[in-house]
Amino acid sequence: MLDVTTIRAELAAHYDLTPSIELARDMADIHARMDRVMPFPDWAIAAPYVAAINRLKAERGAVVLAHNYMTPDIYHGIADVVGDSLQLAVEATRVDADIIVQCGVHFMAETSKILNPAKTVLMPDMKAGCSLAESITAEGIARMRAEYPGASVVSYVNTTAAVKAASDIC
Repeated sequence: MLDVTTIRAELAAHYDLTPSIELARDMADIHARMDRVMPFPDWAIAAPYVAAINRLKAERGAVVLAHNYMTPDIYHGIADVVGDSLQLAVEATRVDADIIVQCGVHFMAETSKILNPAKTVLMPDMKAGCSLAESITAEGIARMRAEYPGASVVSYVNTTAAVKAASDIC
């Protein structure tokens, strides 16, 4: 696992991530989408990252799916598709890109992969989890099935792939 210092050094070797008022002004059209929630000085810090990610996204032919709770720079500056977890699952089936970057939590990336098995699904933060998804496990379903034989198990999209696989309906 790479630490933050190593990641920053690697990024700096490939991209100029120095805060830039000039770049922020050049990207004023993107900032206009978020100016009510991100003041210009903060945008001058974020703009080099947004520019670098958008350039990398274009070079790699990637699409970014971002959950509603992403920061403004990601939601308004980088994301190609935004929505809640169910909407992102639906939209994941409609993307043409070979690479899907899932800005959200584990179950969202798993769902995108289930719906797009031939595509590469990447997750920027492998530590991103969801307390709702973590509240039930496939083992928990097995225990419920043992206690209530014949009962159907219905799960919501906000569950892990293991829970979806153990369910009758999702």
